Amino acid sequence: MRLRSLLFVPGDRPDRMEKALGAGADALILDLEDSVAAAAKHEARRHVAAFLDRNATVPLWVRINPLDTPESEKDLAAILSAHPDGIVLPKAEGGASVAELTRRLTAAGNATAQILAIATETPAAVFQLGSYGGQRRLAGLTWGAEDLPAAVGAATSCEADGSYTPPYEMVRALCLFGAAAAGVAPIETVYPAFRDLDGLAAYAARARRDGFTGMMAIHPAQVPAINAAFTPSVEEVAHARAVVAAFEAQPQAGALSLDGRMIDRPHLVQAQRILAAAAQK
Repeated sequence: MRLRSLLFVPGDRPDRMEKALGAGADALILDLEDSVAAAAKHEARRHVAAFLDRNATVPLWVRINPLDTPESEKDLAAILSAHPDGIVLPKAEGGASVAELTRRLTAAGNATAQILAIATETPAAVFQLGSYGGQRRLAGLTWGAEDLPAAVGAATSCEADGSYTPPYEMVRALCLFGAAAAGVAPIETVYPAFRDLDGLAAYAARARRDGFTGMMAIHPAQVPAINAAFTPSVEEVAHARAVVAAFEAQPQAGALSLDGRMIDRPHLVQAQRILAAAAQK
């Protein structure tokens, strides 16, 4: 499943769900957690289940409430019969959280939904970022910079220019490495200034540079910039093909010269990843 862009949509706004289908996102995240007030959760579950039942062409994920709350059981009971493509798990605390959600999905008769874990929202979660390997339903890890600073008493997670302070840059990096260690997609967090599309484009480009393969969005206007950032360019694809071809021509070589530069096995791995990303639909 291609996951360059994942667009959040409040679960109590069915009108926005319909509009979001045309945004061009690779997946929608129908939210039953933070964007829905407690009094509106029951109605939101009804709207989300009805929307899932329409079998939209865009993959549909649902962000449930945290596993340690009664709301999560109500969420799963309401939506699983409508077969969401995936579940977004907030406040995950390591592989054990994913295993528990997997158990609940299986017990409910759901054998197909994948899981995207939001893996940095509590202090305890940070110490579990290396524990996600071996979870068969896990599709990716993502992070956030809102709940964690509140949990530790930080005034903010950002510098005056919008960049993250060192503790939250560290958490971002650990999420990236945790996803790589688990063999799943690392998904960048949201860019809150949804009207700042130039800033978003620069932020998404940095995320891809660092190794993230996709990003979450909070507004449909953000989707084109995110898709562009995480789609290999024509030039990148051409270079990747040249790297692969060079090693295919000399399979025993450890290092080669291409266009006046040395390339070795890590360059081949990166080229193969670029070609795989370009081939995804």
